[in-house]
Amino acid sequence: MIASEAEARAYCAAHLDAGRMRMLGDLVEMLRIENEQQNLVARSSLDEAWRRHIADSLQLIEHVPRETSDWLDFGSGGGFPGLVIAIACPQRAVVLIESRRLRAQWLERAVAQLGLANVSVVAARAESLPPQPAGIISARAFAPLGKLLRLCARFSTPKTIWVLPKGRSAGHELQEQPVIIQRMFHVEHSLTDAQAGILVGQGVPDLS
Repeated sequence: MIASEAEARAYCAAHLDAGRMRMLGDLVEMLRIENEQQNLVARSSLDEAWRRHIADSLQLIEHVPRETSDWLDFGSGGGFPGLVIAIACPQRAVVLIESRRLRAQWLERAVAQLGLANVSVVAARAESLPPQPAGIISARAFAPLGKLLRLCARFSTPKTIWVLPKGRSAGHELQEQPVIIQRMFHVEHSLTDAQAGILVGQGVPDLS
């Protein structure tokens, strides 16, 4: 369990080289500055940004095959998990989907300042986008599970991996779904919060 900022940094350093760690540090500082202009994350979480946002996002890579690309992150907001994934995995094409104009603009500035060539930002609602197959779909604090699946199912294929950080509601949200959806997903324990979970699944959700 990652219980402190020092442990969060150590966890990230075990996965990334020094250059990528510097980029994550830059992202944290950019987040602190931008959060004064718009509420990207809870102000109280900034003192634990490495644990609450960076390591919390980075842990998702442990649940997806290394070779899988075409990562769609819905409701990217302050950049989590999408920007962290893009920094950690430069070989992956990452699309950050964010409907709120100011947040989408922040993401575009962050991508430019960090020099991330593998990232694109789409300033639109998920329901307005044309379908495109995704290798991986993620969404953090985007929508309740049922709504999330309805909005995002058309971007999935039988091989698509879903990694959905759901905090402390993970098990409850999954239990509220039809049995066929419950069988599609399982709950992985978060490394940054003993009571939080990540829903991991594969395929196209049967919403009939």
